[in-house]
Amino acid sequence: MFEVSTERFDEMIADALDAIPAELAARMDNVAIFVEDEAESRRLFGLYEGTPLTKRSGYGHGSTMPDKITLYRMTICSACSTEAEVAEQVRSTLIHEVGHHFGIDDARLRELGW
Repeated sequence: MFEVSTERFDEMIADALDAIPAELAARMDNVAIFVEDEAESRRLFGLYEGTPLTKRSGYGHGSTMPDKITLYRMTICSACSTEAEVAEQVRSTLIHEVGHHFGIDDARLRELGW
């Protein structure tokens, strides 16, 4: 296990968001990112909750609560041995959950390597 501080974890999330191609990032709509230490009932690195963009109809910004992506800091850290591994797992998990925001299911994300 390689534990990083909450502040460093937030920096890793910001770096991962900055690495998302601009044309894709511009299409993200009404989504917020949160950090918790661990999931309550499952061993998850991240979780997407909301309505994927592909399923929205008449869904305007501000008309409903934002979609939510949660990354689980201690769960990610427990699977890593170095800071670089934590950063890579944050990036991978964030991309996976953003994929759900865009309507990509787990099977397709696995096919894509995420």
